[in-house]
Amino acid sequence: MITPSQETITDNSGKINVRGVDHYYEWICQPGDKGLKPIMVFIHGWAGSTRYWRKTAQALSDSYDCLLYDLRGFGRSKLPKSPLDLSYDLEEYAEDLRYLLEALEIDSAYIHSHSMGASVGTLFAAMYPERVEKLILTCNGIFEYDERAFAAFHQFGGYVVKFRYRWFLKVPGADRLFMSRFLHRPIEKLDRIAFLEDFILADYEAAKGTIYTSVSKKAVEIMPQKFAELSVPTLLISGEKDIIIPAQMGRIAAQLNENIDYVEIAKTAHFPMLEDEITYLDRVRQFLHSH
Repeated sequence: MITPSQETITDNSGKINVRGVDHYYEWICQPGDKGLKPIMVFIHGWAGSTRYWRKTAQALSDSYDCLLYDLRGFGRSKLPKSPLDLSYDLEEYAEDLRYLLEALEIDSAYIHSHSMGASVGTLFAAMYPERVEKLILTCNGIFEYDERAFAAFHQFGGYVVKFRYRWFLKVPGADRLFMSRFLHRPIEKLDRIAFLEDFILADYEAAKGTIYTSVSKKAVEIMPQKFAELSVPTLLISGEKDIIIPAQMGRIAAQLNENIDYVEIAKTAHFPMLEDEITYLDRVRQFLHSH
């Protein structure tokens, strides 16, 4: 938890061009400490942004300089009007991260990632292990391929992304309804509103494209291999009640590699870092201080 002695600042927020896209980023550090601590990079999930990682970053800023950024097409990392010669494959998002770190002159970092962002983190750590000190994956795992189920998911997801309207934000209780599928415990209203805003304002092409690449036959085929390849100390955290990426999927992934420590947080769903902040931070700190 954040105490008065752990006052943090958001410093150096801005945008930096990465592969043709102005990526939003921000640093969360303790006053006067920036540049004196190891760096922890946070990666958000599908249709999210830096905003839901801020509390976790503030709590960990006693030991790390925390870098948060919005993935291409999400949050404030808006796509340009001219077409890009980039796909929405998750490997491309891992390359985005590599270019971002190079632009910010960061040689290596601790990677702290969630949901789709945890797939990006896994791919990045498998591709560039020398650039990762430790890896934290939250609410991620191994899917089994089901052609009919995947097709139905893609069709439904396409409709959800297509029919997004700003007036949803003015509907009483829309934030609670939107987040009900993702949570087991309540979170603060401002956090729920931020999630709904990020979802509605995400770029259409990025939101739709990553639905197809995150849940796909290709992902089912390559992700087990990438989990098995991880050579850096890794923590995989699941929410016991998660119905988006059930805990069983996390357990299966963790069994593929002895470098992966697995933790399941009781009575939480897809956002354990917000649903049970104390337990989440305790498990993360234990891992960071081990090995």
